[in-house]
Amino acid sequence: MAGKPGATVPELTVRAVLLGGLITLVFTAANVYLGLKVGLTFATSIPAAVISMAVLRWFASSSILENNIVQTVASAAGTLAAICFVLPGLVMIGWWQGFPYWTTAAITGLGGILGVLFSVPLRRALVTDSPLPYPEGVAAAEVLRVGENARDAEAEGDRGVAAIATGSGVSALFALLAAMKVTAPDAAGYFRVGAGVSGVNPGFQFSLLGIGHLVGISVGMAMALGTFIAWGLAVPLLSAMAPAAGGDLEAMAGDVWLHQVRFLGAGVIGIAAVWTLVIVIGPIVRGLASAMAASRARRGGEGGALPLHERDIPIGWVAAGTAAMLVPIALLLRTQLASLSGGDAALVVAGSLVFVLVAGAFIAAVCGYMAGLIGASNSPVSGIGILSAIGVSLLLVAVLGRSADPRPLVAYALIVTGVVFGVATISNDNLQDLKTGQLVHATPWRQQVALLFGVVFGAAVIPPVLDLLNQAYGFAGAPGAGPDALPAPQAALISTLAAGVLGGKMDWTMIGWGVVLGAGLILLDAALGRMKRLRLPPLAVGIAIYLPMSATLMVIVGSVAGWLYEKGAGRAKDPERYRRIGILAATGLIVGESLFGVLLAGIVVASGSASPLAVVGDGFRPVAVWGGAILFALIGWWLYRRSARLAQ
Repeated sequence: MAGKPGATVPELTVRAVLLGGLITLVFTAANVYLGLKVGLTFATSIPAAVISMAVLRWFASSSILENNIVQTVASAAGTLAAICFVLPGLVMIGWWQGFPYWTTAAITGLGGILGVLFSVPLRRALVTDSPLPYPEGVAAAEVLRVGENARDAEAEGDRGVAAIATGSGVSALFALLAAMKVTAPDAAGYFRVGAGVSGVNPGFQFSLLGIGHLVGISVGMAMALGTFIAWGLAVPLLSAMAPAAGGDLEAMAGDVWLHQVRFLGAGVIGIAAVWTLVIVIGPIVRGLASAMAASRARRGGEGGALPLHERDIPIGWVAAGTAAMLVPIALLLRTQLASLSGGDAALVVAGSLVFVLVAGAFIAAVCGYMAGLIGASNSPVSGIGILSAIGVSLLLVAVLGRSADPRPLVAYALIVTGVVFGVATISNDNLQDLKTGQLVHATPWRQQVALLFGVVFGAAVIPPVLDLLNQAYGFAGAPGAGPDALPAPQAALISTLAAGVLGGKMDWTMIGWGVVLGAGLILLDAALGRMKRLRLPPLAVGIAIYLPMSATLMVIVGSVAGWLYEKGAGRAKDPERYRRIGILAATGLIVGESLFGVLLAGIVVASGSASPLAVVGDGFRPVAVWGGAILFALIGWWLYRRSARLAQ
């Protein structure tokens, strides 16, 4: 049977790579938009696998391994879109006016290639010899198996495509209504809490509902805890400590959250990422030892004894490829230091390369472990970006000291962070894909090569998408940003941190309290694990503290809706199909709204109007808020009902 060890079936084919590249165009654009709008991205393995099954079934020679390569290419490029968590910071500080194509592609691609290489020796430690669940990797493998083995594989593929299409159509239609201003995208309200102030702001966006379904109830409840800490405790308490007499409630709450509470969340995320490294040090060391042992076996002529599904890219090639990547990275970084003398610039670049190598090893381990534990969508890439920006900023301070105008050094720090972030996103995705490959008996080295293709596709697509969204909307906090500017929350936070460190104006107080809070949350999560209760991942708590409520509240609702939906799987004829259809419909919700956002950006740029599709004025907003909320609830209910029927 195809997919069994030793079977000779098509795997790394030209058509698989090209199909993965075409899917990349869709999912990468969707992820870039989503990341800039709400600070979250989604894993693309499962929808890519479903689309691949639907297309490749028309070729008699296709196989489960070839479908696996398609989803590997597409998921690599889709996850690389998380670079939008860093690079918009260069526009926000006024260093870039747009996104120069080759520079943006180089930052993205070089980091992504390093991410593939750094994660190769971790496969045995964190995939083969690990009890980590890899939820998305296992789910993708199940989708591939169904497509290969089920008698009604054609019907199964049709169901999957129908689920994605329905979700996409629903979310795109509702986003169109919001663009027409017939419905409202959110409904913010602020109120007094004693001497302080707080607020509630649900975001009526189906992409958020879909994300909540995908992340699950554990992450959803952790985000609920984070939202309560931020808006139920921190904002009221801190605003009460420094009340503004007669101040606008929204302005008061926004100021406290933006300048204090978000840094509390950054501290939580940072300590959660460090704790993850502590957990995985042992498996990392064992995995490296295993990779070196395999390399020695090859040199000794024993390489042929390894089965195909245990063969990685040789560790010697990994080392050589890593060294080769450092050359263009060094050239890229040197061009950003034109104002420095040769000696200072050489020292900064050398230190930065060491930082990239050391931080890359750290990141590959942390993100790989977290992807295995809670899925690639929830891995701590945001926290990694924060830690990286602080680390490289401290390096610059140590070598060059602080500057009265820190902008050039902030820009340099963001570019280094961008390279490191590419490592984070790909190592985050790589091990999830390799878990899928392990379950379907794929060849690891072929998947690793496919990941390199995915990086190239992603690096080619991301710059024009970023530039289009910048021209259409701009980014909050950037010079000349309008009221419809995309929040780009992580990029704003990372650039603020770098500027604070380099300018000597960083207030570490709230970050320190966040570290203390994060330590407490780590202990709480561990205690819940020992009691076999619902876990509350500290990373998810931290994310909810520093993201705006409009980006978290509906994610929480979606996690509850998904949990209730999956409770019905026990009554279904095929429980696995029932769950899978729910996942695909949720994925469609994300893809449809995100792609509409990119399309709308093109219309905005072409028309020169911030609201080119609006058919009503601001006076209609009260109706848009209440009518939109009711319509949102009804459509969501209908979608879940339809998904349940489709799964029968």
